[in-house]
Amino acid sequence: MPSQGTIGDRVRGLRLSRRMSQAQLAGPDLSDSYVSLIESGKRTPTPVVARLLAERLGCTTEFLLHGIEPRQRIDTELGLRHAELELQHGDPSVAAERFGEIVKVAGEENAMLAAHARLGRARALEAQGRIGQAVEAFERLRREAAAHPERLADLPLTVALSRCYQRAGDTLRAHDLAAYALTQVNHLALAQGEIAVELAASLVATEAARPQSPGLSYVRHILAVNGVPSVVNRTAEIHSLWQASVAAAEGEDSALAVRLADDAIATGRPARMAFRLAGIALEWARLTVALGTASFEELYDLASAASGVFAGFPEKAAEYAASLVVLARLQLVHNNPDGAANLATSALDTLGRTGAVAANAHLVLAQASLVRGDGEAMSRLNTAKGSLDALRSERSNPDREVARAWRELGDLYGRGGVSEEQTNAYRRALEAAGVRDVMVGMTVDSTLVR
Repeated sequence: MPSQGTIGDRVRGLRLSRRMSQAQLAGPDLSDSYVSLIESGKRTPTPVVARLLAERLGCTTEFLLHGIEPRQRIDTELGLRHAELELQHGDPSVAAERFGEIVKVAGEENAMLAAHARLGRARALEAQGRIGQAVEAFERLRREAAAHPERLADLPLTVALSRCYQRAGDTLRAHDLAAYALTQVNHLALAQGEIAVELAASLVATEAARPQSPGLSYVRHILAVNGVPSVVNRTAEIHSLWQASVAAAEGEDSALAVRLADDAIATGRPARMAFRLAGIALEWARLTVALGTASFEELYDLASAASGVFAGFPEKAAEYAASLVVLARLQLVHNNPDGAANLATSALDTLGRTGAVAANAHLVLAQASLVRGDGEAMSRLNTAKGSLDALRSERSNPDREVARAWRELGDLYGRGGVSEEQTNAYRRALEAAGVRDVMVGMTVDSTLVR
């Protein structure tokens, strides 16, 4: 945080670090020209104005007037960074507790810090899978952003809510929020950075049933602009910087501790962006191959790049296995059942024989067997059914991935002439998509589970 120079220097430095315009800082109480005069040193704010500016800039009046940073504030700033590191590279439940503690410590005099701590806690709740609580937290933050745009930006909150509603099964609300965010992003001509990538990740899920939608056009644009960047595993370096920051804090060198924590966060950012873009690329490939709107070579290169990102991180074994299944499906479309089977087997070897990814791998193996006519298809299908059955007790919320797998299982049982199992699989697809008490024998509408 800047502490040198004049009051105007500090006001301008803080405003720019918060990415606020002069008009946003002025709010309804001041004029942006008055803020400009303060920043240029031509006016000195009165105590009342100084308190008002300090609140909007997220600092104390003492710091704004004198350039002095109280110890409690810098400790709170450090706590925010350590909680962020816990969220990104540690335990999200611990991060949620730490963010909650910061909310209490920050108090009303540090409204900006408190708002960012509440945002961190909402993200930590989402990371734990506590989606209902995360939605409530994000909705409260969005109301706060509407009342105090100098504290929080609405756009990232809208994107986060779209993602959470999608995970909760409320696809209509997710779509509406993503569509609103898309209009804002298009107005800003934003195609790079975390907001653009997070929105693309939300859109590729919410717009899957709308192949000609502007949302999917935006996803295509994001992938074209950003690609799937290669990334080096710097996890050890991140944890080293994190521990050094903790040690510096224990030695009461708070300024160094903050700097080291910032370095750790920045070191992890390229991998986080690469993970998100890789996930978008895989979902895009899965969706596009079904629509037949892109060449095999284009999709395979994209999916291979995504798979390569996850392959370099042992903690991303589930994502890596899922990427192998996507590549296997592409091989099936390219009429290469042997290549598809090899990739699906590698996915099972990577992750194990249970779970949604394993069920999809078994489905690929069954399709490969049907193409080759080797007589193993029914055995493969029954194994996939067992994997999906095991998920029934684990996942009580609607799950479109599981629904898609059940639908595909039904299709394959139909190709094998097993009509009773086909009907049962279709019924289970509807249940997994959140549709209950359907008529036995009803055919699944693919848009429900796509």
